[in-house]
Amino acid sequence: MSTEVASGAVVYQQKDGHPAYLLLQSATSDFWGFPKGHLEGNETLAATAKREIKEETQLDVDLDTDFKVYTEYDLPNGNLKQVTLFVSEVPSGVAVTRQTEEISAIGWFDYAAARERLTYDNLKKMLDQADAYITNKG
Repeated sequence: MSTEVASGAVVYQQKDGHPAYLLLQSATSDFWGFPKGHLEGNETLAATAKREIKEETQLDVDLDTDFKVYTEYDLPNGNLKQVTLFVSEVPSGVAVTRQTEEISAIGWFDYAAARERLTYDNLKKMLDQADAYITNKG
């Protein structure tokens, strides 16, 4: 068994005084999640998150590394997947261009809709923690 390490962020913007969360749908399944991807070489988790967000959305983001949430789970191939997410606020109305090879759809969702749209419970828990942090920070 080997370990796959991925990093990304809960990307959000303020809309009408509330955070709206950016979710991506995989081009190869019905999976909805956050922008993230695999660590390459000697990258840090933060560098991976910034690179993957840029690749998948064309957004250049600043990460809030004061917040970090982590989950791990077993993959069907027997590997362990470790995922770390930061948070990143982007300006309202920013243009997002999806990476068509990997992403079939993108959307901005309020907290309730984002939680409903996310495919897996561990991602919903990560959103819960990020939303609490973002809401208390503001």
